Amino acid sequence: MKHHNTEEKSYDYLYYLVALLTGLFVGGIIDKGLAWILVSGVLGLLSAAFFLNILVKGRGDA
Repeated sequence: MKHHNTEEKSYDYLYYLVALLTGLFVGGIIDKGLAWILVSGVLGLLSAAFFLNILVKGRGDA
């Protein structure tokens, strides 16, 4: 009998994409200039990284 090795696909990039777009959108709403749009996009990416690496760490171990 053959064993099928299946690789789990990682969808972490979706968290980063959503965080980036949300950060850029919030930066646009603040309407303080282009610099704030970029800063809020970076903060969105940092929050996604924090969420994935700290809060969701070990989600498959349970």
